[in-house]
Amino acid sequence: MGRYILRRLVVSVPVLAAITLAVYIMMNLAPGDPVMAMIDPETASALGPDWVETQREQLGLNQPMPVRYVLWLGQVARGNFGFSYNDRQPVSAKVSERFWPTLKLMGTAQAIALTIAVPLGILSAVRQYSRTDYVLTVLAFLAVSIPNFFLALGLIYIFAVTLGWTPTAGMGTIGGTGSFFNSLHHLILPASVLGLSAAAPLIRYVRSSMLETLSQDYVQVARAKGLHPTAVVIRHALRNALIPVVTIVALSLPSLIGGTVIVEAIFAWPGMGTLVITSLHAVDYPVIMAALLVIGIAIVISNLIADLLYALLDPRIRYS
Repeated sequence: MGRYILRRLVVSVPVLAAITLAVYIMMNLAPGDPVMAMIDPETASALGPDWVETQREQLGLNQPMPVRYVLWLGQVARGNFGFSYNDRQPVSAKVSERFWPTLKLMGTAQAIALTIAVPLGILSAVRQYSRTDYVLTVLAFLAVSIPNFFLALGLIYIFAVTLGWTPTAGMGTIGGTGSFFNSLHHLILPASVLGLSAAAPLIRYVRSSMLETLSQDYVQVARAKGLHPTAVVIRHALRNALIPVVTIVALSLPSLIGGTVIVEAIFAWPGMGTLVITSLHAVDYPVIMAALLVIGIAIVISNLIADLLYALLDPRIRYS
């Protein structure tokens, strides 16, 4: 197992390098200039092209793109992400400050999604072609069809504006104590939006996987032995049915991160999503690269965890 993990981590290094290279090329080919983004056009014209060129030289933007990428990659290998073009703050501090709120939001949303999807998917599979199955299928398709921003605005209107049960935005009350319950109060709406969006397709995957597992011979043998139907489903069928679900959850992480960007913007959640958006507007290359690198590492790690869970769920799978 240890050799397998080490081998996967070694393979992940060139994958992450390829991701950063592709992002770096697209970012530099996109319109916009970091120096011009820091000042207004009138000030730039008043200072003259020489001043603008001097600023570009100080930031290292006058060098060819391949040279700049190699220099950036060398600094990242030493743990140095550089400084933000916009406010001259260390990039590592800005990213670490925003990473944990996003991790909290994504973790809570994924927990909500699994709590909803697994029981409802099992129920839909056990009661195949029943009224319950049809109702859950319709609700799942409706939830998949609703965009995140529309669902977020709808929940804000119902629970924050009309009922007044939850705050509309932010990670905590201004001037508050910053307690756990205060943070949880602000986390409910954004996490629910992401969790409901992620749960909708998971219900269908759990249902399909459970139906396939329930038709296997070992499940039929367990039923023939007279075991209770609940024991057959939970102890014998569910464990193997979760293997493809683990894959889907790991592969859905990029789309969940994409949804986080929209939800964080709507709820003013100070996470990686809002950091990426503000950095794109400011053409802040170091912050964008560091944020996307952290997101890429999170995706690689999640896929590694999914592979390890396969062996935990299925005794037939072993990594040597």
